[in-house]
Amino acid sequence: MPVAIARHSAPPFDAHPTPVATDPALEPIRAKVLAGERLSLADGDLLFTTPDIWTVCELADLVRRRLHGDAAYYNINRHLNYSNVCALSCKFCEFYRKKDEPGAYTRDMEYVKDEVRKAVEAGATEMHSVGGLHPYLPFSYYTDLVSTIRDTARSLGSELHVKAFTAVEIVHLAKIAKVYKADDRAAGIRHVLLKLKEAGLGSLPGGGAEVFDDRVHDEAYKGKIRSDVWLDVHREAHELGLNTNATILYGHIEQRHDRLVHMDMLRRAQDRALARMGYQGIGHQASSITQGTADESGHLGYSGDEGADVPVITLTRPGTPLPEHVAFSNTSSLRLSASPSLPHGYFQTIIPLPFFPDGSELEHLPGPAGLENLRTLAIARLMLDNFPHVKAFWIMQTLPMAQLMLQSGADDIDGTVVWYDITKVNHGSGQGSAGDNTLTHQEVNVWTLQKAIREAGFKPIERDTLYRRVQRDGKSWKSVL
Repeated sequence: MPVAIARHSAPPFDAHPTPVATDPALEPIRAKVLAGERLSLADGDLLFTTPDIWTVCELADLVRRRLHGDAAYYNINRHLNYSNVCALSCKFCEFYRKKDEPGAYTRDMEYVKDEVRKAVEAGATEMHSVGGLHPYLPFSYYTDLVSTIRDTARSLGSELHVKAFTAVEIVHLAKIAKVYKADDRAAGIRHVLLKLKEAGLGSLPGGGAEVFDDRVHDEAYKGKIRSDVWLDVHREAHELGLNTNATILYGHIEQRHDRLVHMDMLRRAQDRALARMGYQGIGHQASSITQGTADESGHLGYSGDEGADVPVITLTRPGTPLPEHVAFSNTSSLRLSASPSLPHGYFQTIIPLPFFPDGSELEHLPGPAGLENLRTLAIARLMLDNFPHVKAFWIMQTLPMAQLMLQSGADDIDGTVVWYDITKVNHGSGQGSAGDNTLTHQEVNVWTLQKAIREAGFKPIERDTLYRRVQRDGKSWKSVL
């Protein structure tokens, strides 16, 4: 049975505990959630400021159970950071190094092949690869990286889904391939994505989004692409049939309302992706969106398709199929699109990422605390009503917090990971002290992931990268709906 979130708080010696006061101002939001209606930015502001965090988590849990029941997902994956050499110097980043700086590295293809062999031996279904914006590597390095992962796995009798390159990296690749033009950036982005897809790219991760706010961008990560370009990359990927993820990095110099605007921009982009799949025909609300304005529901316009009528599409109403079922099912009743032969990509999951100040130029900041992490993830589940999944990335949230998040909106805790060099978090496993390179070895086995999910009151389900269930027979595996 699921573990209920405590609604009362009192010392153990108190025989007559005082109930925690619920916030009546949340009742209109509860009504919207029960009806599967979209929440406004004003609703989000209230969710962030109410002292009644338990009701916020309860409502998020209601949504996740409506979408996924008692299922909680994990996968067997391996991370490969191909290089930490980067042309940027983002203030929040401890990962990057300059060429010839101590600790700088760039992996060759023999290293990549060895990592693939280890992944296949471990039964992995996914290789996740990202890195810095290396100013000297040719474009061919990146297509070789993807094809090497694909071909090495196949030579060992297996398949690895290649999830690689953030939107920031894709734009960088378009520039070094000399196909990126400021007045027609979509063409260069599409060229790069097509070449990578031909080499074996299966999907894009969600990194590099940070927070969609120009003030925060210019102060914390100036030089990185802005929100409009990030969204352009993901739109082009979706139109080519590539699924993608999205992140939000919070707890640094942004404000809570900035997080809500970020979420709203993501869900408007997802509205377009789902409408392309045919969801616009299932009777949801529609609103006219114009750049830089907000409609009466508080939706901010996305920079693309100015003035176009875009349907508000939610997945949280009873009976609405999940996108993965629409994309992969052969059942005609689930085929919402009039043109099922067209490729359909979309955002699969939102991954809230807490900021870790240690080692960065912003290390004077405290970073978010546990309750802020819990609240932000729960609000992401409630605001992003058209994202099928919410991930509690255990590497950055820790496994104990991920368990609480499974009860507060999350349905996924990611996978076995093995190596992760972006942030170095001591998970209490005796792997070294802060700053020790051994902290990049951040691995859990399948048994530990399953145990964590069961302890939280859910049923562990192994998934592939596209959220199909994995069935195993000995060393072989296959994906099924």
